[in-house]
Amino acid sequence: MRRRDFLTLLGGIGLASPLSALAQEAGRTYRVGGLSTGPRTAPYFMEMFDELRRAGFVEAQNLTIDWHRYGTRIDLIPEFVAELVKSRVDVIYASGDIAIRAAQQATRTIPILGAESDMVGSGLVNSLARPGGNTTGVSILAAGLDGKRQEILIEAVTGIHRMAALAESNTTTSLHVRVL
Repeated sequence: MRRRDFLTLLGGIGLASPLSALAQEAGRTYRVGGLSTGPRTAPYFMEMFDELRRAGFVEAQNLTIDWHRYGTRIDLIPEFVAELVKSRVDVIYASGDIAIRAAQQATRTIPILGAESDMVGSGLVNSLARPGGNTTGVSILAAGLDGKRQEILIEAVTGIHRMAALAESNTTTSLHVRVL
C-alpha cells in the first residue's frame, strides 16, 4: 500500500467516524464540508469518499459534500468557513494550518478533521491520543512519529542494516536530523 493511500485511508476513517457516530437516521442527509488547496476530484480525496461510501454514506442519497478549494487564495478561507458553519455541516475537513485554525475559530461544536504536517507541534490539538476540543486529524510529517516510521521500515525491509534520510534544510532542523 502506498503512503498516500494509507494516509487517505486514515483520513477517510477519521472523516467517517464522526458521521458514523451519529448512527445514521433514516431519511437524513449528512453534510461534509471541505476546505482544501486541491480539488475534491483528486485521487486521495476520492479514496476518502470511497471510504465514506463503504461506511454507508453515499453522495446524492444520504450525503452532501460542500467542497471549497482555496488553492493559493488563503484570503478566501474565512469566507468559506463561514459558509460551511452557516450551512450547518456535520463535519468539516480542513487541510493546512490556516484552514484548520479558521474552522476552530468559527465553531466549537462541529467536528473538524484536519490534515497538517504536525497537528500537535502546530498547537492545533493537545495530543494525537487525546486531541481535545472538536478537532482531530492526521499529522503527516510530525517529528514525533519518526521513530515509529523507522520501526515500520525495519519491519518492512527484512535484513536492513543501514538507512539514510533526505531532509529539506529549510524545514528540518539539524537537531531533528541527528535524532533520525
